[in-house]
This record gives sequence, C-alpha cells and structure tokens, in this order.
Amino acid sequence: MTDTIFALATPPGRAAIAVVRISGPGTRAALDDVAGGAPKPRHAAHRRLRDPKNGEVIDDAIVLFFPAPQSFTGEDMAELQLHSGRAILAAIFATLSTRGGFRLAEPGEFTRRAFVNEKLDLTAAEAIADLVDAETGAQRRQALRQLEGEFGRRCEDWRARLIRAQAQLEAAIDFPEEDLPPELWAKARAELEALRDEIAAHLDDDHRGERLREGVVVAILGPPNAGKSSLMNALAKRDVAITSSIAGTTRDVIEVALDLGGYPVILADTAGLRDSADQIEEEGIRRARARAASADLRLIVLDASRPNEARAVEPHIDAKALIVANKMDLVSRKEADWADRLGASPASRLSLTTGAGLSALIERLGAAVAELLTAGAAPLVTRTRHRQALEACVAALDRFAGATLPELAAEDLRAAARSLGRITGRVDVEDMLDALFREFCIGK
Repeated sequence: MTDTIFALATPPGRAAIAVVRISGPGTRAALDDVAGGAPKPRHAAHRRLRDPKNGEVIDDAIVLFFPAPQSFTGEDMAELQLHSGRAILAAIFATLSTRGGFRLAEPGEFTRRAFVNEKLDLTAAEAIADLVDAETGAQRRQALRQLEGEFGRRCEDWRARLIRAQAQLEAAIDFPEEDLPPELWAKARAELEALRDEIAAHLDDDHRGERLREGVVVAILGPPNAGKSSLMNALAKRDVAITSSIAGTTRDVIEVALDLGGYPVILADTAGLRDSADQIEEEGIRRARARAASADLRLIVLDASRPNEARAVEPHIDAKALIVANKMDLVSRKEADWADRLGASPASRLSLTTGAGLSALIERLGAAVAELLTAGAAPLVTRTRHRQALEACVAALDRFAGATLPELAAEDLRAAARSLGRITGRVDVEDMLDALFREFCIGK
C-alpha cells in the first residue's frame, strides 16, 4: 500500500482514447512532473504530457485528479486520457515506471485498495467484477444492486442483531451477580429464532442469483432428426450445430450463450435419444441425459408426424420441460394433439422449415426463464461463498437453539456473526482476498 500503482484501464488496441489510472502517495508529484501540476480536483484539464528527464512531449491529454480520501481507492488518484497509440502508452508507462515507488498494478488492485480503505465492502467489490462481466440487461441490473450495497447492508443488519444478542448473553455469563432479568434472555432467544428464519428464507431462493450471474441452462432434448440442432441454430441466429437428415449427426453436447429478453441463457444441443449399438453415439446419449438432469429448463423437441418416438423422452418430461411439436408443415394441427398430453401445458407448435411458431416459442421460453429468475425486491445471493457463509450462520444458530450451556451458546453466536462478517469482509478474509481480486482485470 506504500507503492504508487498505475495501469491501463481500457482494452489494449487501436481506439480513440486510452485511460491510464494512477493511485497512491506519489500521484500528485507525478502530475507535477509529467503534466505540469495537478488540475483542480475532479475537473478535467487539457495538458501536454512530457518526459521530465528530457522535456520531450509524449501526448496531448485530458487529466483528472481525485485527492484522498474522496477517490475510488481512498488514496490520491489520477486518470490520464491519452490517444491510444502503442508508442504513446509505451512512453507514458516507461516514464511512470522509472519513478521511485511506482509499479504496474496487479489484477484488481485498485478495487482491493478501495476495500482496504473502507470505500466499499467485499460484496460491492465483487459486484464491480460482475458489472464488468455483465452481458445482459438483467445481469447488469443485478450487479448494480449489489454495487449499491443492498445485499451488504442486509448482511450487516443481520450481523448487528446477532452481536446485540451475543452481548446480552455474554453479560449474563461475565456478570452473574448482576441478576439480569430472565425475560431479557427469553426476548433475545425469540429475536434470534426470528433472525434464523429470516436468513433461511433468504437462502430458499432456488439459486436465482447464481443462475442470473452464470446463465440459465436450457437443454434441447429429443429423438434423432426431430429438429433439435435446427432449433439451436434458429435460436442462436447462426449456424452453431451441424444439421443433416442422417440420424445421429449430433454426438456431443454443443453449447452457445444467448441473451434472451435481457436474461442470460446457455443453450445446449444434445444427441438424439434412442437405443444404439454405436459406442460413440451411446456416449453422446449418456452425456445428453446427464445434461438434461442438470439443466434448469428442457426443450423437448419432437417430430409431430412421429408420435411413437415420444417414449424415449418421457423420463425427462416434468415441470422443467417445454414440449415442442416440430415439423408442423407435415401434419395438421389436430394430428399433433398427442403432444399436448405429454406435458403440464400444451405443446408449442413449430415448423423450422417455414419459421411458423418460432417467435411464439421464443416468447414462451423467455417467459419461463424470467419466471425462474424473478425474486421480488429482496437482494439475491449471487455467489457460492455468500451462500456457504449464510448456511454456516444458520447452522450455528441451530446449534445455539439446542445449546444447554451458556458458554457454548455464546460460542455459537460468535460463529454465526463471523460467518456473516466474512461476506462483507469484516472478519477473517485475508485468505480469500488474493483469490477474489485475481479474477479482476488489470486497471480495476
């Protein structure tokens, strides 16, 4: 933290501008030498950047200065908006790297310094990474809610309630001669039971936050030549999978990421389900069944003219399945009525040859994905480590409820509070910081 760090904060390559960020105790002195002085705080200034060793002009740039502690990192911080030429960046990096105490930033180091200087908690730091990685509108909105501290504040509120109850119990242990009223402890137990139920209810969210962050997995299943790969290509709007009239063309699981109505979807095309003596095809069918078992939703694609083939997919039809009767250009609507009886709701009629019914299927699939990810106003659990910490807190509160000795009950409350503290970074986080910020890009 005594070094001054710098890094390119925009992607490398040809562009209109490139932004170089600087943070640390040497920031102001560097601006004095390179930019002719630090501009007025938080005001953009046009400056000619020079190499202080020989006075050579490096570039015309826009310079901003953010003095500590009112900056993103909590330190003196600057941004240089340069032309993005490779020679310009090489020159400014060479100039900065020769200064004493200056070095290139490591991945996530700007955000890590913001965390260390208490400008944000760990949930907000993770939200920055999620915001950078967001590919859909729903992912962006979720990351912004986390960045605004909604989930972090909820965890800190739970932790504060735990600590208050813990203080009451430890007072009864440490000062038995004070004869604290028994109703005080009964009230604390009732509050902790309510808190335990509140956290447990928050965990009972069907992993919506993780699904939204990583993508809803939709597996396309069905017998050979039902049109699975053609549907994959139609939804992806490009040729992702090979299509052929030869049964068994798809042998492995093929995946593609989609933005479906603002929600992230991972679409998986699978091998046709049937009995086969071909070892390679048999392995593809095994993988198809495994992918179907782990998928969040299933599109069961059937040839509307071949009802007997439905037997192969019946084990995979449940509440997660949407039935699709394809090749409606070959049969009448009434002849495809058998498909309506397979699932909990009527089948989607589709002809991938003519395109009829495709927009209605996309709308239906988008509604199913949205319903899967809708969670109301409560902040979502978006990462595995958050879920594990909350589960550990609930487990500690369950142990507390059954504890017979006050000393053991107090230790259970301490464990519960520590679990919540790890989410926001209040306690015991040094071992996870390196792994967490290593996921960030340079300059962030």
